[in-house]
This record gives sequence, C-alpha cells and structure tokens, in this order.
Amino acid sequence: MLELDYIGADLAAGHPPEPEVERLLALAFASAAIEDGHVAVEIVSEQRIAELNQEHRGKEGPTDVISFPVDGADLDVGPRELGDIIICPEMTVDLREAIVHGALHLAGMDHEVDDGEMLALQAEICSW
Repeated sequence: MLELDYIGADLAAGHPPEPEVERLLALAFASAAIEDGHVAVEIVSEQRIAELNQEHRGKEGPTDVISFPVDGADLDVGPRELGDIIICPEMTVDLREAIVHGALHLAGMDHEVDDGEMLALQAEICSW
C-alpha cells in the first residue's frame, strides 16, 4: 500500500485531489513493480523550486518537477521510503503529468539517459 503526504496543494489552482494523486502514483510505481512505500508530493513556489534546483542539480532558475529518491530497491526492513516529488505549478502545464513524471524518476527511470522509454510510459499512464 502506498502512503502519501500531499503538501501545499492549496498553492495550486485546480490541483488534483488526493485520491487522484494516489491513483497516479500507484500507476507509475506499478510500472516498476513497486506496490508499497511512502512518498511525499509537495507543491512549491517558483522561488523555492529554483533554490532546490540550484542546490541539488546545480542548475539555475525554476523547473517544473524535481524528485528526491530515498531508499533503494534492495531495502529489506520496514516500509520503503520512496522519496519526495517537488512540483512548481507555475512551471508545469499539467500537474497530473508532473506527478507521474516525478514518480517515474523515483522508480528509477531517467529520460535524460534512456531512449525515450520514460516519456513514452509517462504519456501512456497520463492517457489512462
């Protein structure tokens, strides 16, 4: 079972309700055979995501979504801490797509090094 902390959703106009966020996360994680664990989704301002982008990725300016994985796949003890997904609604066209994108990164996918698999899977999940 997935456990979700949904933080700052009131900052995003038209934010998806928590049950929909849980469904999107479950679909994305199921693609990597992840059925349970804890994940936090936080909605932040452009300023905050720009700070995180600079601090953790060495990139200047705001971005749409940043994911911070916590526990690796080989964890044997206790509930798995999947990580955090940080989203800036001003920088994304679709919050639902950003949620799926962040979850796929937490599941170990990386569109910057694959041959388009992650973004294709993201599009497929979002079409459901």
